Amino acid sequence: MRVAAIIAAAGSGSRLGAGVPKQLLEIGGRTLLERSIDAFRSHPLVGEVIVALSPHVPPPGSIEGIRIVSGGARRQDSVANAFDAIREDAEIVLIHDAARPFVSADVITRTIEAAAAHGAAIAAVAAVDTVKRVDAGNSIVETLPREEIYLAQTPQAFRREILARAIELGRSGVEGTDEAALAERAGHRVQVVSGEGSNVKITTASDLEAARERERVGSTVSRVGVGYDLHRLVEGRPLLLGGVNVPAEKGAFGHSDADVVCHAVTDAILGAARAGDIGQHFPDTDPRWKGASSTLLLEEAVRIVRAAGWTVDNVDVVVVLERPKLAPHRAEMEARLAAAIGIPEGAVSVKAKTNEGVDAVGRGEAVAAHAVALVRGVR
Repeated sequence: MRVAAIIAAAGSGSRLGAGVPKQLLEIGGRTLLERSIDAFRSHPLVGEVIVALSPHVPPPGSIEGIRIVSGGARRQDSVANAFDAIREDAEIVLIHDAARPFVSADVITRTIEAAAAHGAAIAAVAAVDTVKRVDAGNSIVETLPREEIYLAQTPQAFRREILARAIELGRSGVEGTDEAALAERAGHRVQVVSGEGSNVKITTASDLEAARERERVGSTVSRVGVGYDLHRLVEGRPLLLGGVNVPAEKGAFGHSDADVVCHAVTDAILGAARAGDIGQHFPDTDPRWKGASSTLLLEEAVRIVRAAGWTVDNVDVVVVLERPKLAPHRAEMEARLAAAIGIPEGAVSVKAKTNEGVDAVGRGEAVAAHAVALVRGVR
């Protein structure tokens, strides 16, 4: 399933009264736009990110992996311009407001899966207050059944052909407050999936201040991830472990440089942040990773989890290998891993074990590594 994400970021943000477009305002050192981009760029199911941006707004500092198109006079015009630029093989298209900088990977995943199953889906939260409909004179006309009322969020997601019809309807002159409304007008049912109260939209100055306060005082949580890797040992290959070339009669066979330590640590870090796994981000079917340095793959994985708001606290690794002995190389492995992850050497531990002659590892036919990573973030 090929997924593209459109970030709508061409609005002026006039209601905020900040003097600059609100998508350029910062929360915790990153702009609203950068946070929204990173949420989708780091998601393992999203293969393409396109930003609809006003020509008067400078592009974000890091545009690696994203495309920028000019926004239109209305939101639906901006989305239409971005839709024209997505890859032809995109099957599911997400649309997200740049002013919702705290969208989680879980909400993105739920919306994608619902669109794949039903054709169109939006994230939304159930109303908790009693809802009144009023007339022009502010008199109550009726009380609406609260259990039937949901407050729409983004992302919204659509099968490509459904979104194409919704956009075409918008281009014909029909106006909609969002693409889900246009899809409804085009005759499609739109599924609702659970949004999150934290997925707030920054509209007013008080919204921005509350978001900044949340970032300052937010609840810190820690998560643990586990990684494992094994490779056959063959003659004629170097034995790379934790970025260190260990002198040995045989080396590990694999698509990249087959560094089982880096691979296990990469999976542990990605798993702790619920950001996919090494096979999703660096598949062995992609020629870009042929012979690639596993240390660089580890660095990229760390960038992905940091973009999602996580910091790596520490890593513990067990290498299982019959020979050679790894004690002389442990300190260098720990230093290389610490440098790649961006944490102190004292936060990395590497231990070596043999398999006592049992199975392929014990017979000297393979090398394996287990890793545990602890990450921390504000949620």
